[in-house]
Amino acid sequence: MNLFNSKFILSNKRHGWIDYDRGISIILVTYRHCFEGMEKAGLDLKSHPWLEYINVFFFGFRMPLFFIASGMFISQSMQKRGLNPYLKNRVQSILYPMLVWGIIQISLQLLFSSYTNSKGDVGLMSYVYLITDPRSTGQFWYLNALFFVGIIYAFLKVKLKFNVLQQFIFGSILYTLCAIDNAYEINIGFLNDIFKYYLFFAIGDAVAKLIMDERATKFFTSWKTILPLLVSFITIQYFFTEINMNKGNNYFVENKMPLFFLLVALVGCSLSIAVSFSLKKSNSLKFLRVVGYNSVHIYCLQIIVMSISRQLYMKLGMTNPSLIALTVLASGVLVPIIVYNICLRINLWWLFTLKKPTDELNFIQQKEQNSTTNLI
Repeated sequence: MNLFNSKFILSNKRHGWIDYDRGISIILVTYRHCFEGMEKAGLDLKSHPWLEYINVFFFGFRMPLFFIASGMFISQSMQKRGLNPYLKNRVQSILYPMLVWGIIQISLQLLFSSYTNSKGDVGLMSYVYLITDPRSTGQFWYLNALFFVGIIYAFLKVKLKFNVLQQFIFGSILYTLCAIDNAYEINIGFLNDIFKYYLFFAIGDAVAKLIMDERATKFFTSWKTILPLLVSFITIQYFFTEINMNKGNNYFVENKMPLFFLLVALVGCSLSIAVSFSLKKSNSLKFLRVVGYNSVHIYCLQIIVMSISRQLYMKLGMTNPSLIALTVLASGVLVPIIVYNICLRINLWWLFTLKKPTDELNFIQQKEQNSTTNLI
């Protein structure tokens, strides 16, 4: 049994580089959540300073990357489906899994509060906060923001006929409002992330035609592009990391230096896209593409999986923070993919989406029939 369904993913005709791109992002996101979980668990991370340095160094661009990648496909999706089908798809594939797994995670945290790091941070109102204040519920703020940003963007695009430039200007205004909110530490709930990331979604739409062009592969895989991006990335991330660590706040640049954060995000995203094109061209690290394809499944399940695996490894006598980090990270990436593929095979796909993944199910069924035939 292929519990990663890699043959289906690698044979898929969709843009392969986007899966590589999302694979890079979701691994960095998972590491971030892994580090935070270990920190809350009271592990001695100071004895392994490289763990914190990596956490901060790769912190600045990974979430903007998801919004840029999503924004790249909105115009194409709108032309193909229209507004109502697009909105329906956002509900089915983003809002629905956020609510399902958000409710499951909060319920588990309430039931096993004495065994988790969330004791005192989770209550009955957390179910409501999944919509109104998702940052207080953990990682689900991203799916909340991605859903609402896509909905608002599509509505303005179709109903008010906003073009790409107008969307960019509107996104810039929202980004400025977010910077003001952060400067004065105003809590506006879920609106804060919509204001912050709308601009990145608009940037994705603005550059879509250039990146989808066949000539993009040649440009992004050229060392004339990659080398300057790499040098810029290392330099910018160095200062980003130093500032945040000196301030003792991973969010200092993001919340207090919005223009610098914008530079950090755009350079990091550009390098990640270039690396993704190069991996797709060379057909290397194929499993990274599998990881990217399952990024939403990983995102929904990773906190639950990593919390269980961290406690399990520690009870088994594992004490080295670096070893715990590597094993918990691997669990947080691999186990959700396995769980998703098992759910496909036992007809529990509805835990992840309201839209039946017909292509995947047909592929699995065909492979199983072929295997049975070969055995006979």
